[in-house]
Order: sequence, then C-alpha cells, then structure tokens
Amino acid sequence: MTSRRIPGATRPAEVAFTYAGTPQRAPVGEALATALACAGVLGLRRSPAAGTPRGAFCFMGSCQECLVLVDGVPRQACLVPVRPGLDVQPVPDAMP
Repeated sequence: MTSRRIPGATRPAEVAFTYAGTPQRAPVGEALATALACAGVLGLRRSPAAGTPRGAFCFMGSCQECLVLVDGVPRQACLVPVRPGLDVQPVPDAMP
C-alpha cells in the first residue's frame, strides 16, 4: 500500500497490472483511475485542443477526461475495475 491510502483499512488482495510499461499494484476491483491516482499517476492524457494535462475528473464516466487504452481498447479509467494483468497505456496523444 502507498501512503495515499488510508492505513489499516481492509481491502481486497492486491493484484499486478501495468501502466505505460511500469508495474503497478492495486486492490482487485478498485477503479483504475483511483489506483493510478494512488500510484501518483494523475495526468492520463493531453487535451486535444490546448495540449494541457488531463486526468480523472468526475469519477463516474460522464466527462471522459480519464481516457486510456486498456488491453488496446479505449476505456474510461474510472469505469474499469482493476484486475490481474491489465495492460494500460496512455492514448497516443497522452502523457507517458
């Protein structure tokens, strides 16, 4: 667990996944956007218009600011539960 998580809280077992080729760990079932934020990954893509960093905003699937590629498919990170072996990549115009 990282210091960004509440110490002593009961959680499901942690599983491994990757983001941009970097190994990550998070409780199974946790929202991918939350897992990445807890790992310190806040910028998930760049705005197509301004090129500014974008990340999870609404955490309920309305805004699409957390768009990433999950196993090669564009998905909103706030709607994807963490599961073992996920391969998560920034969208092509995104931040590494």
